[in-house]
Amino acid sequence: MFIGRERELNSLNSLYDSGKFEFVVLYGRRRVGKTELINHFIAQKSAIYFMGVESNAKQNLENFSKSIIEYASGITAETTFASFQVALETVFKLSEKERIILAIDEYPYIARASKSLASTLQLLIDKYKDSSKMMLILCGSSMSYMEDHVLSYKAPLYGRRTAQIKLLPFDFEETCCYFKKYSATDKALAYGIIGGTPQYILQINDKLSIEDNIKNTYLNPSSSLYEEPTNLLKQEVREPAIYTAIITAIATGASRMSEISNKVGEDTNVCSTYLKNLLSLGIIKKETPYGEKASKKSIYSIEDNMFRFWYRFVPENTSLIARGATDLVYKRIEPQLSTYMGKVFEEICKQYLWKLLLTDNSPVFFSSLGRWWGSDPIRKCQAEIDIMGEEDKNTALFAECKWTNEKVDVGVLETLIQRSELFSYSKKHYYLFSKNGFTKGCLERAKEQSNIYCVTHSEIIKKLG
Repeated sequence: MFIGRERELNSLNSLYDSGKFEFVVLYGRRRVGKTELINHFIAQKSAIYFMGVESNAKQNLENFSKSIIEYASGITAETTFASFQVALETVFKLSEKERIILAIDEYPYIARASKSLASTLQLLIDKYKDSSKMMLILCGSSMSYMEDHVLSYKAPLYGRRTAQIKLLPFDFEETCCYFKKYSATDKALAYGIIGGTPQYILQINDKLSIEDNIKNTYLNPSSSLYEEPTNLLKQEVREPAIYTAIITAIATGASRMSEISNKVGEDTNVCSTYLKNLLSLGIIKKETPYGEKASKKSIYSIEDNMFRFWYRFVPENTSLIARGATDLVYKRIEPQLSTYMGKVFEEICKQYLWKLLLTDNSPVFFSSLGRWWGSDPIRKCQAEIDIMGEEDKNTALFAECKWTNEKVDVGVLETLIQRSELFSYSKKHYYLFSKNGFTKGCLERAKEQSNIYCVTHSEIIKKLG
């Protein structure tokens, strides 16, 4: 079942329809669905698909040769072409007569084994780009390799690409397409525990309860997800132990550089390097208070929900899980789920606000959304606003998100209004988001002003899910 990716498919089809030489760089984290996207795109089209393997140049050349021969059976070659240059030039010559897609998947595996491959591609692209009808797709899961050796200014292929697509995990709206049988609450919980990576989403069975899915995936040593985070890190980085320690520190509450450094037991300069790599992998994110470009108040959090859930609950329960104490571990996790879901719900609410903007239903035409935190000099305390979005110096929105079983009371609204007074916007719009609705007093207070919006999670699902 192929779901989503309409924007990426439209981009690829538009490039294909140009009829001229196109060179697309497609990259993204492992399991995000790059190969599935390519296969869906090239179906019913003239295409040569070749996936690199983590082997030597000889093996990859043999496999590439077979892919070419399979496509053009008229070419005479015993088992393999003499070199990658000969093989590639053969395809380029074929593409002078017809539209051909050449999709090279897991390009980093091939390029690492054949050091001259990038320069060879550069040479052939420059030679044939004006006469070729080829659509070349280079795809890779190694984010650092694709960015440093394909996309960067110093890379041989720099300036040759006509498009690049960084494939990201699904958002909440797309993820919900996989969970048709779940209630509004369970859809959010599923997104919170598994995130939007397609390969992980497929591990969730919406015919089973959230509890059973957690037990079957995260609390089952034989499941494919049980060791996935550590295995993925081993594939992407050289020192997975330190990365694991850093992610665990963040997952269990450390958010500032000094806190992470203390928990891990490494110097802040050392941690900084590892954090940058985790940022580039899309596993963590760095936030500053909304409206502040650079700040000592910057904090780190885990971007990927699967990583966030795994590192929050699995490592501390490893011994119990290994002994088969699944029910006991879940009993330890369950009381913490509501708190865990707080940040997930904030992200869902952000996506709802973006949807309003993109469908021309937002009262504020913001260009970004973010969280704000800082000191309240009036009340002499620290304050936080879940979501802020600015249109201009005069107009902004402020939002509070509550994932609790209790209905949101008027006090939450009044606090949000008070905190907005720390900013000098003349036009302010307020959003309250609630898992389980609002008290009568809160709704009555909201009706007094046309700039206050109360939105339940069920209403978000109607818009997004």
